[in-house]
Amino acid sequence: MTYLFALLGFGALILLWLDSARAREFANTLAQRYCEHRGLQFLDQTVSLVRVGLRWTSAGLRIRRMFRFEFSLEGVGRRSGYVLMLGTRLETIDDGL
Repeated sequence: MTYLFALLGFGALILLWLDSARAREFANTLAQRYCEHRGLQFLDQTVSLVRVGLRWTSAGLRIRRMFRFEFSLEGVGRRSGYVLMLGTRLETIDDGL
């Protein structure tokens, strides 16, 4: 019986890891497209996870993740923006400009 609980826990961790990887990949694509649309230079070609939390929605409990990305206006300096994801759905994207 203990092995069953350990196996279920391990399976839950794998599902959480896969969901996080999918959300990060989606956030990366969204940030890149956002920068292209706004005429910004997407730096480092990646996003980084800043915050993770839980939120109740009408569909149930969802993981809310905030990813940070860096961009440049005209190739000079670095600025930060963020992508806020609720599960694997975009909630907000902002560059602070």
